Amino acid sequence: MSTEALPQAGDESTRRLREALRAARFTADGLLDLLGAPAYAALARGETVPALRATRDEGPLPLLVRLFLLQQPVPYARVSEVLPAEEALADGWLERVPQADEVRATVDVRPYSGPAEQDWWIVSDLGCAVGGAGGIGSAGSGGPGGGRAPAEGAVLGVGGASTTLAGITVRDPVGRVLDLGTGSGIQALHAATHASHVTATDVNPRALRFARLTLALSGVPEPELREGSLFDPVAGSEPYDLIVSNPPFVISPGARLTYRDAGMTGDELCRTLVRRSVDHLAPGGWCQMLANWEHRDGEDWRERVSSWVPRGCDAWIVQREVQDVAQYAELWLRDAGDHRGDPADYAARYDAWLAEFEARGTKAVGFGWITLRRTEAEHEAVLAEEWPHPVEQPLGEVVREHFARQDFLRRTGDAALLEHRFTLADEVVQEQVGMPGAEDPEYVVLRQNRGMRRATTVDTVGAGFAGVCDGTMTAGRILDAIGQLLGEDPARLRERTPAAIRMLVEQGFLEPVEGPAGA
Repeated sequence: MSTEALPQAGDESTRRLREALRAARFTADGLLDLLGAPAYAALARGETVPALRATRDEGPLPLLVRLFLLQQPVPYARVSEVLPAEEALADGWLERVPQADEVRATVDVRPYSGPAEQDWWIVSDLGCAVGGAGGIGSAGSGGPGGGRAPAEGAVLGVGGASTTLAGITVRDPVGRVLDLGTGSGIQALHAATHASHVTATDVNPRALRFARLTLALSGVPEPELREGSLFDPVAGSEPYDLIVSNPPFVISPGARLTYRDAGMTGDELCRTLVRRSVDHLAPGGWCQMLANWEHRDGEDWRERVSSWVPRGCDAWIVQREVQDVAQYAELWLRDAGDHRGDPADYAARYDAWLAEFEARGTKAVGFGWITLRRTEAEHEAVLAEEWPHPVEQPLGEVVREHFARQDFLRRTGDAALLEHRFTLADEVVQEQVGMPGAEDPEYVVLRQNRGMRRATTVDTVGAGFAGVCDGTMTAGRILDAIGQLLGEDPARLRERTPAAIRMLVEQGFLEPVEGPAGA
């Protein structure tokens, strides 16, 4: 379908279509109730048979599932009972099936639940709903699954990468937000709930049309839409309080697919976005993005990616997954549908990926998140870490608290640290590990059951210190009491323990009570 042939989004006709979808319970909750958890999950994996079985009954919602999600022709007479069919035909949401009294959808319309239980709908190209019927599936790291091969300018719907970015984004009320590489508009949709002004950009004009459709159908004011690459469309604009980007981060030998391939060498696209972001951030502003980065011979990936961070920005870089180059090439060859084509072509493209990686000394590729915050501090706080374990989304508040703790640690010396009070974070538990019947454990583990769900090993002093932190005593007084209890020199404990306290604060096990204790 050409860009010109996409549906129109007239205010009144789109409102009537939205109300009809809601009335038929064509919503995220309605789908779950209709399909049940197994079929709902199967649809997210691109498997349609359970959903087909669940929609055999008559009724408005099964009809709309077959029309928009399973992409089947349905009788016009039945559609007209559920939707403003003539308006939907005139606006281009539907088209007639030749020589049949049936209609079919021209785009994928997929229910999506907003953060405050809003009913939203994501509009994308047919077969590109990411995890939908016949579409391109998506793992949490942003990888694909089965489905038809996408066209070069195809616009995808919502997948694991999109929801991951939406979940980690800091949702402070702000003035200006930039959604760089908007695609079908999901990040702009979220941003509209807490920003006064949203700008959405994309190098693909077709994506901008889809973003307009997504926001219009969801009843959200249209953002400012600008076409162009990277930060070029907003050159000279006022700085932004928040920049979000799910960019075409795939490290590939070429630029076959607009939504994923940047056409830049290696991980240069992600590096460029990180480096240039500081020039477009207001003081205290955030830049949050998904990224891929190379693991090269003789280089520590942490040092390499940390070197991208510009002066004037704190950063938190989290690597969620690593794939060797063969796995990575196979992942994205499947995404393009090459595994279902000519075996010789598949082998040639596979070889081209491996040759490119070999030439660059790339042994693996990391997937993860990068969060930057504009700072006026003299010394930036940059943390790069690997955390492949399950987390609890949404993490926006966790991200905000991480940087607040960095601020506290940066301005608080060891002596001042001991004069502060701390509380143990909610839902932190202690596990003792050792042989059954042993008098003392071999080691003690503190474990978070919320947020990042971290676990860390502590010694007896660390465990005792954390257990006593209820905000009533300073750290120094707690150490004095522990020293007396264990028969250790309190002065020695005061000297060696601040590093451990800093680690527990940085990782979110302890929360500082702002302001030193009065006594």
